[in-house]
Amino acid sequence: MENDKFFLNRAIEIAQKGIMKGGGPFGTVIVKDNKIISEAFNRVVISNDPTAHAEILAIRQAASILQSRELDDCTLYSSCEPCPMCLGAIYWAGIKKVVYSCDSTDAERAGFSDKLIYDEIKLEPSNRRISFIRLTDSGGKEVFRKWDEQENKVIY
Repeated sequence: MENDKFFLNRAIEIAQKGIMKGGGPFGTVIVKDNKIISEAFNRVVISNDPTAHAEILAIRQAASILQSRELDDCTLYSSCEPCPMCLGAIYWAGIKKVVYSCDSTDAERAGFSDKLIYDEIKLEPSNRRISFIRLTDSGGKEVFRKWDEQENKVIY
């Protein structure tokens, strides 16, 4: 618990540094074996990249440093509860523990609301605000057929 507070405080420091550099109010630290592997702050505005959230950047950096797409033995510390995109990345990376400070309500009060995304995910694609059009006769299934035939494929 004491280490959790130490690493969470570091994530908060990173968020504060990010604000000073023109980033959003989010910071993330990824830890393995009680050592910081990566840290990042939100760079959405700085880099004109809507996916440049602190968690995503820290996950990319940790995976690169560890030369692994599986971060199941790492803990992610974030200044705020991860958004839906970052939550998905956390699951894809296999991270088993997330420690955070502020929650989605705090983020919403600061102008960062994820409610629309959570609401939209629950809907059938045809009922979402964004137009989702499925063309079943486009040949897309051929890609999966070829994938199924691969002998040395790595499932992830």
